[in-house]
Amino acid sequence: MTNIPETGRTPRVQIRLVVIQILVFSLLGTLGGRLWYLQVRQGAEYQKEASGNHVQQVVQPAPRGSILDARGVALADNETRLVVSASRTDLLKQHDDGKAVLAKLAGVLGMSPTEVMQKVRLCDAKTPQPCWNGSPYQPIPITDEATAKQALQIRERGEDFPGITAEPEAVRRYPSPGKSNTSQVLGYLSPVTDEEITKAEDTDSPFLRSDMVGRSGLERQYDKELRGKAGVTRYEVDNLGRVIGQAEADAAQPGSNLVTSIDSRVQRVAEYELDHAMKVARQQYDKITGENYKADSGAVVVMEAKTGRIVAMASAPTYDPNVWVGGISAKDYKALTGKKSDYPLLNRAIQGQAAPGSTFKVVSTAAAVQAGYPFNGRYPCTSSYSVGGQVFKNFEGESFGPIPLNRALEVSCDTVFYGLADREWKRDGGINPKKGQPKDWFYKTAHQFGLGKETGVDLPNEVTGRVPDRKWKLDYWKANKDAWCKSGKKNGSYVEKIAYENCLEGNKMREGDAINYSIGQGDTLVTPIQEAVIYGAVANGGTMYTPSIGKAVVSPDGKHVQEIKPQPHGRLPVSKATLKGMHDAFAGVVTRGTAAWKFNGWPQDKISLHAKTGTAEVYGKQTTSWLATYSKDYSVIMTISQAGTGSGASGEAVRNIYSAMYGVQPDGKIDPKKALLPEPEKSLPKVRTDGTIKSPKVSEDPAKDVRPAPSGSPAPDGSQPASTAPSPGTGNRDTRRRPRRRGNRRTPA
Repeated sequence: MTNIPETGRTPRVQIRLVVIQILVFSLLGTLGGRLWYLQVRQGAEYQKEASGNHVQQVVQPAPRGSILDARGVALADNETRLVVSASRTDLLKQHDDGKAVLAKLAGVLGMSPTEVMQKVRLCDAKTPQPCWNGSPYQPIPITDEATAKQALQIRERGEDFPGITAEPEAVRRYPSPGKSNTSQVLGYLSPVTDEEITKAEDTDSPFLRSDMVGRSGLERQYDKELRGKAGVTRYEVDNLGRVIGQAEADAAQPGSNLVTSIDSRVQRVAEYELDHAMKVARQQYDKITGENYKADSGAVVVMEAKTGRIVAMASAPTYDPNVWVGGISAKDYKALTGKKSDYPLLNRAIQGQAAPGSTFKVVSTAAAVQAGYPFNGRYPCTSSYSVGGQVFKNFEGESFGPIPLNRALEVSCDTVFYGLADREWKRDGGINPKKGQPKDWFYKTAHQFGLGKETGVDLPNEVTGRVPDRKWKLDYWKANKDAWCKSGKKNGSYVEKIAYENCLEGNKMREGDAINYSIGQGDTLVTPIQEAVIYGAVANGGTMYTPSIGKAVVSPDGKHVQEIKPQPHGRLPVSKATLKGMHDAFAGVVTRGTAAWKFNGWPQDKISLHAKTGTAEVYGKQTTSWLATYSKDYSVIMTISQAGTGSGASGEAVRNIYSAMYGVQPDGKIDPKKALLPEPEKSLPKVRTDGTIKSPKVSEDPAKDVRPAPSGSPAPDGSQPASTAPSPGTGNRDTRRRPRRRGNRRTPA
């Protein structure tokens, strides 16, 4: 009898068949479930993604909003130019990465192949400018100055220029109305980077790869308002890239216009007067250094005293912001950033910080009164002040006897402030005060005046200046102690002796520190914008305003106007009586004090001016000129590095700015018809029904209109006469200088 069943299957075979059937059905079930999940559960999502593979986007850049002055004159706007661009994506498809195409393009555009190659290379840590710092997938502009003939050549010979386009585009323009430059205030644009695109993805103002963004100045501060929103049109295409229909389109939304408080006419005058003053200073002989003044940089701020609005802000050296349009060249970039450039990209009105010299005495006066010294008390104005073995001289050994603080401000008597600061230092416990003992009124008052921190002006990258109080000294000593102790020598050079002293007790407030600080020397640093706020507050009765340039944001259609209101942020720590005393003293500076020789013949009875001069010493350099002034309407601050005395270098320039605004003629008479801005502009420019803003005509050069150049002086067009050889008989005022002596930190006001 056989053991094989009729079916021919053993039990073992049957088990295997069952297992196989289970596996097959399991696989079929899994496959079916997955198909259901993909086609039913996730079908809509995958269908959307699949359709996206057949949609191409065309970006239409949004016209950037204009930046206008207070009367509606364009400081920055747009114009249509023929722009030649290159696509890196298409160029990299060439066997030589597009080098032959770019070389051919250079020939058509009249550029060198190297210059064109530099334009399209990507920026990184090892690649210097010029280079492309935007998205590598965005067309890179080669030039925005192509002629119609060049554009036609490129378009007609498209097969010779794969990846190259020549199209009319709206590009940024800085028209410089009336020759006003305003470069550091306006800033410039450059392409958005991939990092910025990613960072802004989840914000209310995302970027597109085609966007240009502000990099400095108002272009950066108000970038979101000015940029608008680019339009995107989505086209359906087949697998060959042919358009088969339009999916959807989002129209471009133009950026809003920014109305500023800048008056382009006053701006031009301020720029010219600063430049002129620097050129004149370079022709003057400095008896201390034995060479002409270098006058290498400077700044001027004109601010409305009662609102904090900036009417003009100039910084020197300056530059043409149009060099950034269409990509900057290697030559221009080096001129702006090289070691010999003196860094014109810096806005020295908000980023230049220096010892303020005697202009700081407004703070020291308030500090003395807060500490309990009567404003009308009598304080010895001696020819010198001795501390141990060190003698602090008054200017040229002047002595006025016992005088009140208002007279000390008028004649800028240093020894009065030396004595007050020294008495306070001793009352605070000297070099080793007891815990909780120091009142530090001189330092506390400086902070109350807003020093040592940003003013909050609506410009990026403002610096804080410095109040060298006890906390700062301790922190600075900890950071530098090792270097001081290593380089310091008890009997070495001047620098080595200072390092030695700082190593031992640089963390302590020494007597000499307090004395130097009282007249704005030592480690004290301020910026022109900080001084504008302080002296503007003295002018308006004590209210400190946050300085501002933006006045209103106007929508493209003109229907919505968002006015930017003045923002007070505090009051000066002085009483009305003290403020009046200061006010009278600063008027005395103009009529009989340290600035009187520059304001002879000024109609003080009709337009009352007030001033404080300052001349600050900087180790290893020539003195810095400061002149802080105000009228009932404006505060005007000018500073010039390495230019001599405050009144000598800056007095004439500041007077001419006031003359231009108020229409004061050389003989002292007032001509209202020639006054550029006799009172601050209160209203906004008129907006037309189509959204455009009405603006008046600006003359070719307001500086020339209000100040005809005397014979032999630089012309208002910026040209410079032949330099004058150094002469011991010239200077910005012989009677305001004296040889500097070691150990004497006094500087003339």
